[in-house]
Amino acid sequence: MSAVQMLTVGADEGDQRLDRWFRRHFPHIPQGRIDKMCRKGEIRVDGGRVKGATRLTAGQEVRIPPLPEEAAPAVQRSTTYVSDADAKMIRDAVIYRDDHIIVLNKPAGLATQGGSKTSRHVDQLSEALRFGMEDRPRLVHRLDKDTSGVLLLGRTRMAAKGLTEAMRHKATRKIYWAAVAGTPQPRRGIVKFGLMKAPGHGARGQGEKMICVHPRDVADTEGAKRAETRYSTLSALGGRVSWLALEPVTGRTHQLRAHMAELGHPIIGDGKYGGSSQENLGDGWGAGLGEEIGRKLHLHARSMSLRHPVTGADLTVTAPLPAHMRHSWDFLGWERSEAPDDPFEDLLDPGARI
Repeated sequence: MSAVQMLTVGADEGDQRLDRWFRRHFPHIPQGRIDKMCRKGEIRVDGGRVKGATRLTAGQEVRIPPLPEEAAPAVQRSTTYVSDADAKMIRDAVIYRDDHIIVLNKPAGLATQGGSKTSRHVDQLSEALRFGMEDRPRLVHRLDKDTSGVLLLGRTRMAAKGLTEAMRHKATRKIYWAAVAGTPQPRRGIVKFGLMKAPGHGARGQGEKMICVHPRDVADTEGAKRAETRYSTLSALGGRVSWLALEPVTGRTHQLRAHMAELGHPIIGDGKYGGSSQENLGDGWGAGLGEEIGRKLHLHARSMSLRHPVTGADLTVTAPLPAHMRHSWDFLGWERSEAPDDPFEDLLDPGARI
């Protein structure tokens, strides 16, 4: 075991999560051990207790408790091993790359980060995305496991910091495509329901499901956060199913899924928010519309516009639809080429939706 150490956060290490900073300095310590040391107060920042998700600031002092000796090389290799098949898959997902950033078209069903039951995820597979760089690229935001589409990674610490800052200050724009049950009325609008985590955990609990809160009640509801989503109907078929463009003005967990379900138009394939108990204004439920329409989630991060964190150039990246959504679009006769690049360019808040 090592002795207690006091490490200072470097000038280029600020604005990153404590657990990621810790793993960079001590890669042989697993995430579970870091979380446990935080819970027990063994890891401290400037003398205070912290969580793994706490963001660090340059110049802060981190207390490092006694740690076990570094694992043997064979064990280390197993933590970063990426199979040839997975390496090819994640490299084929790259839709943009330069010396500073990488953009993926994340496949549906692939988690962005790991968890207690998730060992295969983008963060782990990014080992195969070094492309000659010393460090593997860093995630700067997340997509739900079953959501496909544009996912940004920074190839350098400074690029990742710039991207994170841009997202924090809403200097990026993300447009999603979704197929939803029914047709919203009005066909364009803004949803402003706040969101809060539902109570309960485990098999019978609601877990990470989000509950919508009326805008007038957000300030007085503990745990509720403001959320805003723009939507625009690009095509509708007889009131049964519609193609929507969605723009999250805020970036809350499950925001698009919860907002669409609250309007009575759950996203097709959404078992969490589109079950048979969900009110629906069309003939099909969010969990499926029939044999020709797959039961996978029909939500795709179609495009992202941003200013390059290093060059300053304006950049827009677009991700092709995944196979299950291409099949649905073709079956429903929706022409992807006819969709406007920016469906919200002239959208004014009609005040018709809250």
